[in-house]
Amino acid sequence: MNAISKIITWKRDILASLAVLLVLIVLDFYGVYTNKFYFLKAENYLFPVLAAVHLLYLYVVWFKISEGELPDPKMRNIEYALYAVLGVYVFKIYDSITVLNSIAEFGEHVIPATFKPIATLTLVLYSILPILTIYTFWLRKKYVGAYNFENYNDNLNIWQ
Repeated sequence: MNAISKIITWKRDILASLAVLLVLIVLDFYGVYTNKFYFLKAENYLFPVLAAVHLLYLYVVWFKISEGELPDPKMRNIEYALYAVLGVYVFKIYDSITVLNSIAEFGEHVIPATFKPIATLTLVLYSILPILTIYTFWLRKKYVGAYNFENYNDNLNIWQ
């Protein structure tokens, strides 16, 4: 894992996660069957709301690593919420596979030429996102530290 951390530094990981999240937020509004964007459908806003938790966690990790701070309970709670969001990412992978495999069902219908490239891009990005997220958890543990709040007050030195 140390060889990987030399290639993919914590800044690169956070920036890659940010880029993947932003592209997926845009693609969440895109209808691959119709080649149109749908901004008035309420279910299209679910992923961006859940991605906000991920974006907040990325900001907190960036801040904690760059400032050299210890983990705190708020960071832990955001990470635990991100564990649940990670389950949604796994579901989105399954959903993307289902959409991509549905091309056989709609063979006699007119499917846009952008269907396969966009559906494949969405599947690849949704598959990369959990890997980057788990790697961010590992980087948090490496650079910020483990969550050990039993002796949290003993480790604080207010005179530094």
